[in-house]
Amino acid sequence: MRKFKHLDVKLVIFDCDGVMFNTEKANTAYYNQILRHFNRPDMTPEQFSFVQMHTAHDSLSHLFGERLQDLEQVIGYSKQLSYLPFFKYMEIEPYLKPLLNKLRPVYKTAIATNRTDTMNSVLMEHGLENCFDIVVSALDVDRPKPHPDPLLKVLDHFLFKPYEAIYIGDSKLDEQAAEKAEIPLIAYDNVSLSSDFHINSLQEIEKILTI
Repeated sequence: MRKFKHLDVKLVIFDCDGVMFNTEKANTAYYNQILRHFNRPDMTPEQFSFVQMHTAHDSLSHLFGERLQDLEQVIGYSKQLSYLPFFKYMEIEPYLKPLLNKLRPVYKTAIATNRTDTMNSVLMEHGLENCFDIVVSALDVDRPKPHPDPLLKVLDHFLFKPYEAIYIGDSKLDEQAAEKAEIPLIAYDNVSLSSDFHINSLQEIEKILTI
């Protein structure tokens, strides 16, 4: 992989959960609501760690097992259960909006997330719908993270090379996707990840890009 140079960077790609937002409370409330509807106990810490990183379908499969009939009922209920009541539990990263104001229009901005049909509503709820040039969710690719497909789709959209982008992620899935896409990774609040940089606040992106 080409050595990171901030002058090469034209594109900043964000993960959603754990980077743009602290969604621990929101996702806990959402998935526990589904579990309780089917008389299941609340999530264990291991189950919570899984759902924070994976698509809704994979998360429900993990929580309820692989019996097709049960899973179909669970997915049907989840589609009827609006995520809107859980927005109040989402905590936006304090420096997200100031950073986006500084990045645009000098840099292109994008999202690559394993969220599915809730992503657009999340952006609208927080006034971010016009802050990104492209948003790629798990619905937009055949293979979500840890596969590189979401990141490669973003690169293809702009016709950029991997070294012209950075990806801000917080999970092992982000690390694996960035490595496969050959995009430099900035690890948010997770020192266990192998990355080009580790940060605890999005404000630190300014120093990395010298803006």
